[in-house]
Amino acid sequence: MTKHKTGTREEWLAARLDLLKAEKELTRRSDELTRQRQELPWVRIDKPYRFDTDEGSASLADLFRGRSQLLVYHFMFGPDYKAGCPRCSAIADGFNGFAVHLANHDVMLWAVSRAPLDKLQAYKRRMGWSFPWASSFVGDFNYDFAVSFTEKQQREDGIAYNFRTIPAETWRSFLQAPQGVPAVLAAACALDAAAYTRELPGMSAFAMEDGVVYHTYSAYERGLDALWGAYHWLDRAPLGRNEPDEWWRRRDEYDKGASKDCCA
Repeated sequence: MTKHKTGTREEWLAARLDLLKAEKELTRRSDELTRQRQELPWVRIDKPYRFDTDEGSASLADLFRGRSQLLVYHFMFGPDYKAGCPRCSAIADGFNGFAVHLANHDVMLWAVSRAPLDKLQAYKRRMGWSFPWASSFVGDFNYDFAVSFTEKQQREDGIAYNFRTIPAETWRSFLQAPQGVPAVLAAACALDAAAYTRELPGMSAFAMEDGVVYHTYSAYERGLDALWGAYHWLDRAPLGRNEPDEWWRRRDEYDKGASKDCCA
């Protein structure tokens, strides 16, 4: 017998209507936060960033492909990674479906990583993705947008991530947990925790007006939850996210029988 609270249909409906009021309040608050995001001051980008793409070398302006808006997902895939981050891969699984809609609404979506382009292309083929993915292997783009870090920053200086500075000692303690998040995900990329977390996830938004590129917004950590489509479904499932550990895998690494059953 279930240990969860049970009730009649009438009791469920009354509770659901109370919850609906709270959901509507959250929706209105979310609309207000969206308005505040769009009112942030824009910062002009004059640095000549270069990227390697399937079409050759490209500037940041080139990534717009004629649109006025650019969204970049900072995908954790460093030069030493054997494969892309499983968590970033789970988020990126949704990109194929909506990238075409964004592109037809004046918005280009790109993933950007520091791994060399040939690594990104091989992984993209493995995962069956078609969205554009650029390498920032040469240059400071990832460092300037606070998603890549040096060994010295990890060991001595601390890292500036999610608009705060994490002291080196605090960061070392976080990495040393043998079954912690970094260790589990690092192993999936054939790295130790320190090497794995020299790349961290994020997203950044840019606008172009009169040929000038502006940085308009960035988000990190839990600020990326909204980009992970599966989480929004789990939040409506009976047990929620139900995350006792790092449960996700690259989608071709789940048990083959279970994957076949869910998609038959």
